[in-house]
Amino acid sequence: MSDYAISDDSFVPLKIVIAGGFGVGKTTMVGAVSEIPPLTTEETLTAASVDHDSLDGVPEKDATTVAMDFGRITLTAHHLMLLLFGTPGQKRFWFMWDHLASGAIGAVVLADTRRLADCFAAVEYFERRGLPFVVGVNEFDDAYHYTPEEVKAALHLRSDTPVMCCDARATSSARSLLIRLVEHAHARSVAARAGAPAEPEPATGAASASESAQPVPTSPPRSPA
Repeated sequence: MSDYAISDDSFVPLKIVIAGGFGVGKTTMVGAVSEIPPLTTEETLTAASVDHDSLDGVPEKDATTVAMDFGRITLTAHHLMLLLFGTPGQKRFWFMWDHLASGAIGAVVLADTRRLADCFAAVEYFERRGLPFVVGVNEFDDAYHYTPEEVKAALHLRSDTPVMCCDARATSSARSLLIRLVEHAHARSVAARAGAPAEPEPATGAASASESAQPVPTSPPRSPA
């Protein structure tokens, strides 16, 4: 039987989008957590992409997703089957986002504190669609580590938007991030059905924040002289 076959109809399939900027770890996360061989659409970066794909902060990157990544994870205890769709990170492939987000219950937005501004587009996209999302701060080895509260403030997120530190390479870490998203999406759905008042939007949305707010610094603050 194929690895991609669904063996138990009692599991509820839920579509989840994995988004974020170029080189933030979307393909890595899908591959780390998927229980089946992940489907990827990576192509080798060549000189032709120099004017389109900035390698600032990720000089070692040599391939890029041009359509999507796909993986699957089954949460047996919850009788859920999560279908994971990773988005391409470059602006020239953003036309794929609407197709990938259609029918999704929520999204994971991966962030890199070395290039925090790169995730503003994804944050703004899901806020405008009203799609629940969580922010996963992918803690790269050479990046300074910030608390979830510091990242939330820098991104001007709604107060109820979860932010978690994670390692996209680690199955357990990626799995915890996905479970948190399912919990968040469920809570939002229950509140909507109960007619609970919506959480107020931040004073400055992600769109203007990308222009006016300063990303978290990439090194620890200096002590006063």
